[in-house]
Amino acid sequence: MGVLASKIIGVGSYVPPKVYKNTDIEEMMNTSNEWIVQRTGIEQRHWVDSKTSTSDLAVKASEEAISNAGLNKEDIDMIVFATLSPDFDFPGTGCFLQAKLGMSEIPCLDLRQQCSGFLYAMSVADKFISTGTNKNILVVGAEVHSKGLDQTPDGRNVAVLFGDGAGAIVMSASEVNDKKSEPCFIDASLHSDGKYAKELWIPAPGTGFDSSERMSQEMLDEKLHYPQMNGRTVFVHATKRMAESLGALLEKNNLTIDDVDVFLFHQANLRINSKVAEMMGIPEEKVFNTIQKYGNTTAATIPLGMHDAMKEGVLKPGMLVASAAFGAGFTWASALYRV
Repeated sequence: MGVLASKIIGVGSYVPPKVYKNTDIEEMMNTSNEWIVQRTGIEQRHWVDSKTSTSDLAVKASEEAISNAGLNKEDIDMIVFATLSPDFDFPGTGCFLQAKLGMSEIPCLDLRQQCSGFLYAMSVADKFISTGTNKNILVVGAEVHSKGLDQTPDGRNVAVLFGDGAGAIVMSASEVNDKKSEPCFIDASLHSDGKYAKELWIPAPGTGFDSSERMSQEMLDEKLHYPQMNGRTVFVHATKRMAESLGALLEKNNLTIDDVDVFLFHQANLRINSKVAEMMGIPEEKVFNTIQKYGNTTAATIPLGMHDAMKEGVLKPGMLVASAAFGAGFTWASALYRV
């Protein structure tokens, strides 16, 4: 007698067509290609035009994932949407995506776990499926960062990092006899530590000020509506927590580095991923990186990487994947799944 599990049956992705190479933003931000590559590994990123929103990118990725799964939109019975760059403050962007996909009445959840968002979303979807509540869940990670970056020399340290994009998967109910050897979502480990929330955040607009307004001219003048980051603190915690979380998850499931076929890490900084691989003894050829061409697309990095790895023949059916992510909150997560 098998057990009910969730399985990835469709994958899709989309990035806006306009590419901004490092050389395209050198003058804009008073930086250089060499400076960006040396510190981040990023060579280019995709940014949207003025008319495109986060849900617009998500539509493209979602339609491809549903088609790739061999399903119709009517077969989807839930949407879990991870993003930190919503179309609007409220309602959740999942509702806008739902309308644009022509779906109705199915539940939509929005998750705000930033760079860890997609792994949180996969774990949430797995719980709804493995308990028998839902059958086919669309899991989406999408971001439009470019419209919220300080694209001047003042914002250089953060603005060079981020790109726009979307990735989506369909997770479906599947009966398996052995979760560790058959294609399915195996396990996840989710964490957060809010005392570091202000090390990587956007202060405004918000209700956390001694002010009667969520946004004021003073906040705008101080550029509090742009991302702020303590880069060194983030680097130290990211490498420690990603390695720690994934190592514990592998041990819990009686698996080793050798058992994993492909490592799909969140793409924040190539130096972070290289350090995590070094700390864990992961062979370089097992780590699939996309930050060079997309930059940090936050909740979209892991599904974008998953789709690219499949298209390039690096990730094949039956392979075991290990993912880890770290981001604002601080939040971090790791997951094991076989495609």
